Amino acid sequence: MTAPATMQNIPPEQSLIEYPSAFPIKVMGENVDGFVHAVTQVALHFDPTFDAATVELRPSKGGKYMGVTITVTATSREQLDELYRTLTTHPMVKVVL
Repeated sequence: MTAPATMQNIPPEQSLIEYPSAFPIKVMGENVDGFVHAVTQVALHFDPTFDAATVELRPSKGGKYMGVTITVTATSREQLDELYRTLTTHPMVKVVL
């Protein structure tokens, strides 16, 4: 039986992402004060050139949740892996796509 493919065991030459590139990430959480700021601070930590003015916000129909799309400059697979890991473990974040 083979191990499932993960980002760590896919050879760089088989990656579908060319680095550096603009890489959008959708983050969803409850629509509370500080959520958008928390997401943008994580983005800035991994991409010092991140421009918060490019953030797209989409509240849910009932307004309880907020979808935040950030576009970071992806420079490596390791950077993206750690960014996803940081976002998914953040207490305000429900889903990262």
